[in-house]
Amino acid sequence: MLRFVTTADTEILATAAAVERLPADFPRVRCANPGGVADNAAFVAELLDGARVVLCRVLGGRRGWPEGFDLLRAACAEQGIALLALGGEVEPDAEMTAASLAPSGAVAQAGEYLRHGDVDNVEQLLRFLADTFLLEGWGFEPPKEIADLGVYVPGRGDVELEEALATHDPARPTVGLCFYRSHRLTGNTAFVDAFCAAVQHAGGNAIAVWSTTLRRDSEGAVPALALLDGHVDALVTTMLATGGSGASQAAATAGEGVGEEWQEWDAAALAALDVPVLQAVCSTGSRAAWEASEVGLSPLDSATQVAIPEFDGRLLAGVISFKERDPAEGSPVGVAVPRYVPDFERCARVAGLALRHARLRALRAADRKVAVLLTSFPTKHAKVGMAVGLDTPASALRLFEALAADGMHVDHDFAHGDELMHALIGAGGHDPEFLTDAQLSAAPLRLPVADYLAWYAELPAALRESIEEKWGPPPGDRYLDGDDFVVAGLELGNVLVAIQPPRGYGEDPVGIYHDPELPPTHHYLACYWWIDRRWGADAIVHLGKHGSLEWLPGKTLAMSDG
Repeated sequence: MLRFVTTADTEILATAAAVERLPADFPRVRCANPGGVADNAAFVAELLDGARVVLCRVLGGRRGWPEGFDLLRAACAEQGIALLALGGEVEPDAEMTAASLAPSGAVAQAGEYLRHGDVDNVEQLLRFLADTFLLEGWGFEPPKEIADLGVYVPGRGDVELEEALATHDPARPTVGLCFYRSHRLTGNTAFVDAFCAAVQHAGGNAIAVWSTTLRRDSEGAVPALALLDGHVDALVTTMLATGGSGASQAAATAGEGVGEEWQEWDAAALAALDVPVLQAVCSTGSRAAWEASEVGLSPLDSATQVAIPEFDGRLLAGVISFKERDPAEGSPVGVAVPRYVPDFERCARVAGLALRHARLRALRAADRKVAVLLTSFPTKHAKVGMAVGLDTPASALRLFEALAADGMHVDHDFAHGDELMHALIGAGGHDPEFLTDAQLSAAPLRLPVADYLAWYAELPAALRESIEEKWGPPPGDRYLDGDDFVVAGLELGNVLVAIQPPRGYGEDPVGIYHDPELPPTHHYLACYWWIDRRWGADAIVHLGKHGSLEWLPGKTLAMSDG
């Protein structure tokens, strides 16, 4: 029996497809992923039951699975089982080759099959192992070389860049998507197809590029990014961080994990594109686990797909797919076969966000509209814009100056931050101790209740129920004047400066502000909908101490639709 131990689920997917092509009497092939194994000894014992050849490929080499790999090697040596050990990178891993219990030439050839690991090459790899170590005589072809980089068009496959670009509408913004070569080779592209379709449906052009990495090559270039340079208005990537390219190189000279060079970060290749870069998450968990989770992502996903990419300057866009597993029963490789399954609603959400960034980049400064919201906690005039170590009013004026210098229309004559704050508070605000009926009736920024009711009806039923249970039926009874919600703010040309609406109402403002279970009020929703859908903000800047958005109910990361 052939055993394939791999930390790459895409290789299990490719192996399952390859086994389906093999003759019925071909030696049995079984796969296993050591990731998350609690008992390495039991894992190795089960793995080697009936095994005659073991192929082991671990991302990070021996350091990626040290205890388990050492147990595996010792057991193979004791039982006379051929062991071909490989690292997970493109370049050969000398330590793993030396640890193999098979000729180095055979190890190198197995590595070449997996380096170009589409289903065809994996099939030939299995034939090669059967003939070389089991003396079966099935026949095999040498490894077929596949490029490290390509342009993929859903429904058509790989094409030249010019051919893909020729189908684009020049009047539409273009969103690029970078994804891993392993997904393309194993046919694991349903999430790519869904995302590209969502971009096109939302009014953009989509271009998808697959590659092995976004790290710099030996010449200092990132080929995938160079391919897209000048052709995209925004970039979405599902790949890991770019800037860590110097870390592994520094480790060789400075020692593993030590030295100042280890801490260097180089994301210049992404910055050179001069476009917004967003991170789309391909969750390694199931959709069911995501739906049930208050956090949204596992600690591993949070680190590798959120926290570390932020060092590249990437913006978290959200989740677009989940890893689902076919049942292990009846599997051609003895384990559940993983697949990346897209979430179409979330693909649409991320596509829309990417296109808004793309359009904002192309929008003339004179046509841009920016809303600046000052935090207010608790809901008192004296606390508007409160921050620790930040002069919020002065910072707002500096921001206005910068926007005007960039070509935006900013209309104000405030000489000092105090003048801005007095004007803002004089227009109303949310302080119940000072807000008057006259201020409400004179307020010019309004959202008709009829509009709010129409948008409110679009919310998920569970969210509407929670809002009404706490705050009553829409439109509620706060900050209303006749048939309108009132928004506390000032229009300064194409800049809006406003006070963030209250998180809730009650005798314990601190508890209300930080209660993660408390649904938003009707007025809270109305203010943000007015800024987005009526006033037409292209961007919102929250200024001051952290606001209240982060305390709203829902997932911490990889948010759902409500």
